[in-house]
Amino acid sequence: QVQLVESGGGLVQAGGSLRLSCAASRISFSISTMAWYRQAPGKQRELVATINSAGSTNYADSVKGRFTISRDNAKNTVYLQMNSLEPEDTAVYYCNSNMVRAGYWGQGTQVTVSS
Repeated sequence: QVQLVESGGGLVQAGGSLRLSCAASRISFSISTMAWYRQAPGKQRELVATINSAGSTNYADSVKGRFTISRDNAKNTVYLQMNSLEPEDTAVYYCNSNMVRAGYWGQGTQVTVSS
């Protein structure tokens, strides 16, 4: 079965940094588009960043210039480098892929940014 396992979350102060990882298995990772989403308490899940098989990236306006998405095809892993974190970034972060069945989500990883 497809598996997406997020890690790297934690508690940081405003202005700090974290790097999230998402290990994908049982998909054709190298030809996939990968994405990071987040869901804050009481809010809908929102798209944060994407990276396609050619390495082209897109970002939500709220994180542009602060977050960087990247991928390592040899490790079947996508990363989200998060700098200059703000309390508004507090959320559960999820990865996903166009190669994954619609509606499938992993457990996510919690990011909490204190003021």
